Amino acid sequence: MTLEFRVQHDVDTDAAPSSSAPARSGVRGLLDRLAARRAAARVRRAEVELLELADLERLLSGARAVIERGWIQHAWFAYVDEKGRTRKASSAAAMDVAGRPLVGACLVGAVVYAAGGPHAVHSQPVQRALDVVWHALAADEGAPVLWCPAPDVRMGRVRDLTSWNDAPSRTSADVAGLLLTAERVAVTESEHVRERTVARSGA
Repeated sequence: MTLEFRVQHDVDTDAAPSSSAPARSGVRGLLDRLAARRAAARVRRAEVELLELADLERLLSGARAVIERGWIQHAWFAYVDEKGRTRKASSAAAMDVAGRPLVGACLVGAVVYAAGGPHAVHSQPVQRALDVVWHALAADEGAPVLWCPAPDVRMGRVRDLTSWNDAPSRTSADVAGLLLTAERVAVTESEHVRERTVARSGA
């Protein structure tokens, strides 16, 4: 946000600006420099977090677009083979989709496809996006996202998402709605990062 400072007509604009506090020397000066470095490091970390969350929001939006084009159950992807037939691929056969027209995906498959396809399945963007989707499904609204859970916990969450996707009563609108909620979770996380950064800066 840009702040504008307007000078009233009765203020002497030729007055010399007040000088900033002189740098302290010795131990106190060292402590000041260390504090400044820590503050700068916090700002840099916050900037990286915000960029990652913006990327996650775009990834989740892309996954929602995949679901809106075609949604399936009991497989990760549906694609058209070289003979024009529609085939389904499970997670074990996900690489069969590479280079072929996609006609549908499940919840997890849509996230993987939006991140670049089957080769990206183990990438950090996919893993973090699935963290957000599971959070949108199972956690209380407003609760902080638990990033980077243990591998067995993360696999359990992927099974949760798969079971939810494959429920007999599930619809494509349900899945698209969950991804939209996940997008909002990413936005909320960004707001929390900004709030923490402002609070720590003392602004």
